[in-house]
Amino acid sequence: MPTSIPAVIDALRAAGCVFAEDEARLLVDAASSTADLASLVQRRVGGEPLEHVLGWVEFCGRRIAVGRDVFVPRRRTELLVRLAAELVGPGAVVVELCCGTAAVATALAAAVPGLALHAVDVDPAAVACARRNLVAGQVHEGDLDAPLPADLRGRVAVVVANAPYVPTDEIALMPPEARDHEPRVALDGGADGLDVQRRVIAAAPRWLAPGGSLLIETSERQAPLTAAAMAAAGLVARAERSDELDATAVVGTLV
Repeated sequence: MPTSIPAVIDALRAAGCVFAEDEARLLVDAASSTADLASLVQRRVGGEPLEHVLGWVEFCGRRIAVGRDVFVPRRRTELLVRLAAELVGPGAVVVELCCGTAAVATALAAAVPGLALHAVDVDPAAVACARRNLVAGQVHEGDLDAPLPADLRGRVAVVVANAPYVPTDEIALMPPEARDHEPRVALDGGADGLDVQRRVIAAAPRWLAPGGSLLIETSERQAPLTAAAMAAAGLVARAERSDELDATAVVGTLV
């Protein structure tokens, strides 16, 4: 396997990596030895996501630990952090459901010091990553809100969730890096992509304080459906869009 930067670039280009130069530098920096570099390059050339190979992803200017077979946070999810940070202050309780690596909660901890943060995921591998990242909060393993402490009911300022929203039939159309290396439970949103979102929306009102908000990432196409589900659950919903991040979220407020 190649061990110099030019040779690594050539190997990555041959494998179809669009940003071969940038990736080569990251892999060389991450390697602890020549043998380690050869192993990292082999994994990347074999189609493993760069973030899994490196063990981290940049999110909101921070390095978030990512393990193999764990969902990789996307930059568009930074919209949830921006929106949540506008709604909370020190001492507020924030819950991240379907947290994966807890990227959102971890970024919020840096943006708004003094938050009481809780993150939940059903996948043990994701929970392990989340516990490495969210040092200023609690991470719970379980299905949606089931493992949350009961004393949080009616006290949460913000519930935030990047629940899976890819329609089942569209998973086959996703890039192989996601389709083949990320857990299906983190991608599959059911027939219309909203199965898990609907469960999150149904659960959120029992945890939210009066005036509290539920924030859910979705697609621009699905946003009207997400907003309608929130309205049916008694939340006042509005869609938020960031063209910069190519991101869409729906915010539902308990009034």
